[in-house]
Amino acid sequence: MRRTPLAVAALAAFLASTATAAPQAQPAPQPALARVVILATGGTIAGVQPKEGEAGYQSGAVSVESLVAAAPGLEKLAAIEGEQIASIGSQDMNDFVWIKLARRAAELLASPDVDGIVVTHGTDTLEETAYFLHLVLKSDKPVVLVGSMRPSTELSAEGPSNLYNAMSVAASPEARGRGVLVVANDTVHAARALQKTNTTSVQTFISVNRGPAAEALKGTKTHWFLPPAATAPKGTFSIAGLDALPRVDVVYAHENADGVPVKAAVAAGAKGIVLAGVGDGNATKEMVDALAEAAKAGVVVVRSTRVGSGVVRRNIEVNDDKLGFVAALELNPQKARVLLRLALTKTKDVKDVQRIFEEN
Repeated sequence: MRRTPLAVAALAAFLASTATAAPQAQPAPQPALARVVILATGGTIAGVQPKEGEAGYQSGAVSVESLVAAAPGLEKLAAIEGEQIASIGSQDMNDFVWIKLARRAAELLASPDVDGIVVTHGTDTLEETAYFLHLVLKSDKPVVLVGSMRPSTELSAEGPSNLYNAMSVAASPEARGRGVLVVANDTVHAARALQKTNTTSVQTFISVNRGPAAEALKGTKTHWFLPPAATAPKGTFSIAGLDALPRVDVVYAHENADGVPVKAAVAAGAKGIVLAGVGDGNATKEMVDALAEAAKAGVVVVRSTRVGSGVVRRNIEVNDDKLGFVAALELNPQKARVLLRLALTKTKDVKDVQRIFEEN
């Protein structure tokens, strides 16, 4: 039988209608975004200039919502929530805000609905807050502090870029188990290692003795230099029931220094004193004698150095065993003060405090 073109077309249509359709390729499911909470405390990153071009600015004037809006692309990195813990310049950071921040961070980290935390903070005392959180938070989840040297309204403000990189690190599974971190100027630092080294430069944070933990560049995978064990979270101390920490003062050694600052600290009720010593944590005989008297009276004395790098070891230039002092090792005076304040919530025994410095 001869088929006409119409019959052939009809047959083809029938066969097509009865054939099993070939399965269509389905797009791969997108992984769920990490859930990251921003805890804002103020600082230059949230600062505004009264007038364009002026050097001065008001810290902590911008809300967490405005910070997020100023960093395009954050919504692609994580599902973000924000909370305002404080709105202060970090020169005004205090125990009340520290404890409030640490407790809220601990609550969030304990939640299965939170994968990481970013803390926005002024740069002046950022290294102290980072180290404090490193010592009191017990979680493998990323906690990342971030700040900026230029206010949000200044030309070429680096805050949005820093926040983007901080969010990228906080949302990364590779950042787990690395302790509290700080992100600034495309660099990731361990809380224990970094220090502020310049009054105005965006490259102010440097990990002098140990080097940075990683490099974080927008659009690229974070490149880690240090293994997780090198910066692992401590969570050595509990702040349960605390409203404030023991008073610890820092005294500064210099040419012709006497014992007046030491005696003033003792009279003010200091439970501990950190010496920002010359060289390897040393001071004039008059100041060392005053520190020794304070130690005899039960004040815990820790020797650190005003020098920007290096390690203050026991019994090198000062006989710590004889005088009852503690050596700060690689901690600068401001971080030695943080650790000593927490150590004093556990013990006043000098040997125990020295062990705490060696382990934290």
